Amino acid sequence: MKISAIIAVLEQWTPLVYAEDFDNVGLLVGNKNSECEGVLISHDVSEAVIEEAVQKNCQLVVCFHPIIFKGLTSITGKNYVERTVIKAIENKVAIYAIHTALDNHKEGISYQLGKCLGLNNQRILLPQKNTLLHLTTYVPAEEKETVLAALHEAGAGSIGEYSHCSFGVSGEGRFTPSAHSNPQKGEKEKNARVKEEALSVVLYKHQKNSVLSALEKYHPYESVAYELVELENKQAEIGLGSIGKLKAPLSETAFMNHIKKVLNVPHLRHSALLKKEIQTVAVLGGSGAFCIDAAKAQGADALVTADLKYHDFFKAEDNFFLVDAGHYETEHFTKNLIHGYLSKKIANFAFNLSETNTNPVQYF
Repeated sequence: MKISAIIAVLEQWTPLVYAEDFDNVGLLVGNKNSECEGVLISHDVSEAVIEEAVQKNCQLVVCFHPIIFKGLTSITGKNYVERTVIKAIENKVAIYAIHTALDNHKEGISYQLGKCLGLNNQRILLPQKNTLLHLTTYVPAEEKETVLAALHEAGAGSIGEYSHCSFGVSGEGRFTPSAHSNPQKGEKEKNARVKEEALSVVLYKHQKNSVLSALEKYHPYESVAYELVELENKQAEIGLGSIGKLKAPLSETAFMNHIKKVLNVPHLRHSALLKKEIQTVAVLGGSGAFCIDAAKAQGADALVTADLKYHDFFKAEDNFFLVDAGHYETEHFTKNLIHGYLSKKIANFAFNLSETNTNPVQYF
């Protein structure tokens, strides 16, 4: 199988267009047209992970964190990033990073963290803006069902739990075909009046190319008129973080013991104990200080995340509970999630879970 075929399956699941602007996702090392006999799935990439890929005959590493995050000005092996890239190139091992494309999936990292903690009725904490497009086109009345069916088949008109959504307004289209045109309606160099339907549908950004291709293919006119507008609406199906409720409230101490047990972390950092019960919980796998205000605004009793700085804990303000459970610990199930998806979508292929522990943080 070519690497490009595996990438296509991944990007159908987690389109890169939804990754955060600061991120560096996708194929970072290697040729997408190379053949692949096995895939190693890891949380991070290191020299040890590349060596594991070589030993297991894997020509592709699919990882969560990108090994190349900031631009490389040279590749001489002076640090672990450059050494890892060199080792991958020398051994013809490609590297694909998924990172915030998966973070923003409705059942991505934070959802899985919430699931581990036993949260029910989860919803996205920080819905992403500008993920939707609004398409309006003008179709002869007798052709509208054909065009609309093609747009729906390409994915347009699905909003949350609703599909085949559209809006239509009847009117009259006017145009004059040129002498060099090949009109499906009207005659060359004569003004035409046609009963048309203005069809409007909403689509996700990642569906843009397929929807416009369907429109061009099935619209009867030689030149297709359409309008495509980006919407600022927040999309509840795409975004960072998650918020839900524990089955029953827990004391702060019991809640922390629960976190330590399910995430297998020996120590937690937390804000002051308030002697309040915890039931509504916000979570964000990895670095999540930026979502403290959003968690408060949505009525969370606590936020479980990682990489909180000294001054972040002041934001608890004696009415909110902050728990730093560690970066790796709040994301460590990522590779299992990726492995499960790929194994389901591509049967009878060698998808291997990395056995290398890439957590750089140790506890004493």
